[in-house]
Amino acid sequence: MSVEKIARKCLIGFALAGLLATGAWAQSDDGKGDLKSDKKDVRKDRKDLNKDRKDIRNDQKDLNKDRIDRNKDRVDLNKDRKDLAKDRRDLREDIKEGDKADAAKDRADIRKDQKDVNKDRKDLRADNADIHSDKKDLRADRKDARKDRKDIRKDRKDIRHDRHGK
Repeated sequence: MSVEKIARKCLIGFALAGLLATGAWAQSDDGKGDLKSDKKDVRKDRKDLNKDRKDIRNDQKDLNKDRIDRNKDRVDLNKDRKDLAKDRRDLREDIKEGDKADAAKDRADIRKDQKDVNKDRKDLRADNADIHSDKKDLRADRKDARKDRKDIRKDRKDIRHDRHGK
């Protein structure tokens, strides 16, 4: 092998090594790009956190309204049950006295009151289902807010490490 071939192979080897080193250097960050992306992540996470907090407040308002509605339906249901019991008592007295016309009116009133009771029970069940779904939404939003707070802390820690190398 001649000296020229050896020199050529050495030069090609050095050129390849230089090229690879230059490529590796170009791909490595000096920390500024990572710092920029961490700052961007913090901004995005703060926006998400504020949105989640707003969702939590809205869900809590919905939950409170549904609870008020449920409580009103309970009051209506109890009032209708009391009215139904009174009508049944009146019917028994009318039957005992033999007043057929008044008994027929009481029977019609009992049917009407029973329909009201059934409607109130249906409304109460629907309100309880709404409350359940609102609680579920509230839990999910609180979980998202916790995750966003955790992400913010992590990103701020990354920024400190990028700046100070700790």
